[in-house]
Amino acid sequence: MASDLLAFARGLSQGAIRIVDLTQTLTQDFPTIQLPPEFGQCAPFRLEEVSRYDERGPAWYWNNISVGEHCGTHFDAPIHWISGKDLPNNAVDTIDPANFIAPASVVDCSKECAADPDFTLTIPFVETWEKQNGGIAAGDWVLLRSDWSKKPYAEYAGLRSDGAHTPGPDAAVVKWLVEERDVHGFGTETIGTDHGQGHHFNPPFPAHFYMHGKGRYGLQCLTNLDLLPPKGAVIVSAPLKIKNGSGSPLRVLALVEASP
Repeated sequence: MASDLLAFARGLSQGAIRIVDLTQTLTQDFPTIQLPPEFGQCAPFRLEEVSRYDERGPAWYWNNISVGEHCGTHFDAPIHWISGKDLPNNAVDTIDPANFIAPASVVDCSKECAADPDFTLTIPFVETWEKQNGGIAAGDWVLLRSDWSKKPYAEYAGLRSDGAHTPGPDAAVVKWLVEERDVHGFGTETIGTDHGQGHHFNPPFPAHFYMHGKGRYGLQCLTNLDLLPPKGAVIVSAPLKIKNGSGSPLRVLALVEASP
């Protein structure tokens, strides 16, 4: 085992293993999910300078920050949704740390999303992908590559008068991924793991309902999924250790074997 770990470390230092950053830069301008006004709202990221090598602190620079748990590139724990509220070890501080490292299957629907912002992932679409790339293994993250992260901030939320118009999964495929593929979790490039119109689905917001109800995880606001292979990447996604936290912003990294 020690030799395997050393080989892994050498692979990183020698460039045999490539690291891809899947994280959006957390700024005060990055869009935050907007709920109907009768509900509570996730606070956007805020940064306040404390000192910068000046009279407030002559030798140091630092900031105060405030941020909602579900802002920027962030992790959803099972406790985030009502279906997962009573599960054991369901918050970011009690999840087994081993669960923060897992392989990924990257399902590319970028062409479909470019043609239709309301693209809906279905079981037949994933089955076709599996025939071309191999089956989704138990314990895989399923990451939905839409290239949505390439959009300017003004278009990122996809908001119209009737709500958000962003791609995502239908209810049947989420249930199938959990029950038939035993996936680790579901990740997207959009603000949420659900379809923009997921409040109309049955059940509403099925990615949250089924994934978190079965103790699985969510990642959203990812980027650079176009730099990952369909199979073979390993995802490192450790959230902040917030007591009883429902999620947190985080740095998501993918480890990928470098091309020869």
